[in-house]
Amino acid sequence: MSPMPITDPFEDFGDVAELARGLDDADPAVRRVAVLALAETADPDAVPPLARAAADPDPDVRRQAALSLGGFDGPETAAALAGALTDPDRSVATAAAESLTELKDARAGDPLLPLAGHGDAFVRAAALRALRGLRLPAALGPAVAALGDPEPAVRAQGVGVIAYLKREEALPSLIAATRDADAEVRRAAVGGLAFARHGSAVEAIAAALHDAEWSVRETAAEALGRAGTAEGAEASGEVLIAALGDATWQVRQKALRSLGRLKLHRAVPTVLAALSEEMASLRKEAAAALGEIADPAAQAGLEGVANDPDPDVRKTARWALARLAA
Repeated sequence: MSPMPITDPFEDFGDVAELARGLDDADPAVRRVAVLALAETADPDAVPPLARAAADPDPDVRRQAALSLGGFDGPETAAALAGALTDPDRSVATAAAESLTELKDARAGDPLLPLAGHGDAFVRAAALRALRGLRLPAALGPAVAALGDPEPAVRAQGVGVIAYLKREEALPSLIAATRDADAEVRRAAVGGLAFARHGSAVEAIAAALHDAEWSVRETAAEALGRAGTAEGAEASGEVLIAALGDATWQVRQKALRSLGRLKLHRAVPTVLAALSEEMASLRKEAAAALGEIADPAAQAGLEGVANDPDPDVRKTARWALARLAA
């Protein structure tokens, strides 16, 4: 058998220079097709013509170019998308904002950092959202400054940058954001504190279990299981046990999960009571938590749901019983 021929992975899609000539056509529909063809090559040499198309007179061509640039990376891609982010046509700017989140090259931060202080709140929020994934230390200053922005969407993205950087010196800023007037900002800040094995962070998360917005309480219940330490498990467990009486089932579910992570034996009686929850997902979560804690005192309760009507509950209860027997 003859060997397989070696082929150029780009040859089936045409020559980039030839395809780029379609961008000079008078018909915007032809230019848009040229953009699509250039994107299909996946050839880095397609970035300069796609960047040129991002400034095309026709908004549909610009939008397609912004979307297509999301398949590439690097500083030239970032510069083109940063320019498209300020496009007067919002559909183009929105496409650029989505493509910017795909960037992984740290050099993409150079054109984005100045946009964190742009006059348009949409641009500020989109720039911060893109910077979050790049994890640039230089983004910390603009992100902290964004916490004072009048727009909640910008503040929430600033919190996201700070949380991704996981810098201890930013803890006070994140803790302050847990008291923001906007629920989404508070929720993002509470979730962002989960990385910190620090008493003040755990206290702020615990306080959020009393937030008026259930989504913030849900995030706090989950974050406590991640931020809790062996030393702080008792304090975290106290508020998590209380959270099992929350009126919202999502909060109770995350509290059960966190109690399992913390392996808090003192929580066993309250978690056992959750085996009687009406929702099968909560009974399953309670059984899983009891399996993680692995306290012999849970055996009778787990045996009681080993034949639960719900198959997931039965499976989890039997897994938990096996953990107790190990």
